[in-house]
Amino acid sequence: MSTVHRSARTRAVGAVAAVGALALVVGCGGSDDSATGGGKKDGKVTITMGMFGVMGFKETGLLEQYEKENPNVDIKAEVAGDEQTYYTALQTRLAAGKGLKDIQGIEIGRAKEIVDTQSGKFADFSDVAGADHFLPWKQSQITTEDGKVLGLGTDIGPMAVCYRKDYFEQAGLPTDREEVAKLWAGDWKKYVEVGRTFKKDFKGDKVAYMDAASGLFNAMVYGYPEQYYNAKGDLIYDTNPAVKEAWSLAADAAEADLTAKLRQFQPGWDPGLANGTFATAVCPAWMLGHIGEKAGPANKGKWDVAKAPKGANWGGSFLGVVEQSPVKEEAKKLVAWLTAPEQQAHIFEKQGSVPSSQKALETPEVQNVTSEYFNNAPIGKIFGAAAQEIPDKQVLGRKDGTIKDTFSQGLTLIEQQGAKRDKAWKTTAERIEKAVG
Repeated sequence: MSTVHRSARTRAVGAVAAVGALALVVGCGGSDDSATGGGKKDGKVTITMGMFGVMGFKETGLLEQYEKENPNVDIKAEVAGDEQTYYTALQTRLAAGKGLKDIQGIEIGRAKEIVDTQSGKFADFSDVAGADHFLPWKQSQITTEDGKVLGLGTDIGPMAVCYRKDYFEQAGLPTDREEVAKLWAGDWKKYVEVGRTFKKDFKGDKVAYMDAASGLFNAMVYGYPEQYYNAKGDLIYDTNPAVKEAWSLAADAAEADLTAKLRQFQPGWDPGLANGTFATAVCPAWMLGHIGEKAGPANKGKWDVAKAPKGANWGGSFLGVVEQSPVKEEAKKLVAWLTAPEQQAHIFEKQGSVPSSQKALETPEVQNVTSEYFNNAPIGKIFGAAAQEIPDKQVLGRKDGTIKDTFSQGLTLIEQQGAKRDKAWKTTAERIEKAVG
């Protein structure tokens, strides 16, 4: 079996802000007076890429492999650590029509905005042969109403629950991952009820049951086809029963003092991992690498992974090609190769980013992957199965990412400031209306 222990890509806003700020200078484009950074010269093709986080193409050697297999191609990839910084710069350069890379990464929370407002700036992939291997809902997220496909899918974010075996034992709870999954099977309310038991029975210094109410909220919301917008593009967060249910249960957890009063990827969360201040975290597949890195060698084998109560997708991205790229066809060919089943399986095997390719998910290279850090958990099987439970329809909205972050801030008002849930909801709604116009 293959073993994953490298740092997987995080989608967190501000996860590596300092690196992101530095990368803003170079991470999203060529010189100010050029449209894109690539081109052709003396029989050599130069393709530029703008990416964020740890998307895996550079880190796992795929770009180097492509160059070896295509000696006339030179790939220049620049990576911003912080997606929000990256996207702000990308928007600026799209508006100006210059400073762009030939290939640009697109985070799932930005996909709808790109589809609705920037479709003319990106090349169409609908004519690319062999690109029919994705999960049925993935490509629809980057496709316009008239059928233009603005990119190809990279990874996805199926859910699990990461938990500390040693802490569960100290609370008299099962520690085997299959038995743990049975504790909350089919219902996130059961996950919270396990937390109440944990708090009551835990032997030792105080340890919170979960890291953040917002993690629970996100996991619940993303288990439904519609979250903040409906298929018509209307804002529905304030009337959607899925959002109200998630808010209510997350507020229950916060008010019952079951959380460490943190926000994932925000200050305090990494030290919480290192110091073991909480016992569980709702974890999309891409989060495992970050947990392993920040919890550190001292906690290796103490963490494990169990099936989540319900299927959901939190995270993922795409690669698009800028329409005005002078090497558009060559860039599209590279994107198709990078997102092919074989390459998606390779990235999962090396760093744990779950493929959006249905074909890749079914391969032994994915199914047999385990995580040494997480007590040799069979993450290929766990997340591969979780991917099949994601609703077939995933409606995105223009400001999904902004709204998600605003809800996380709203739940923090309850956790850290003791705000009443109704007041915190009102404040959150006001902030959303201001942010999305």
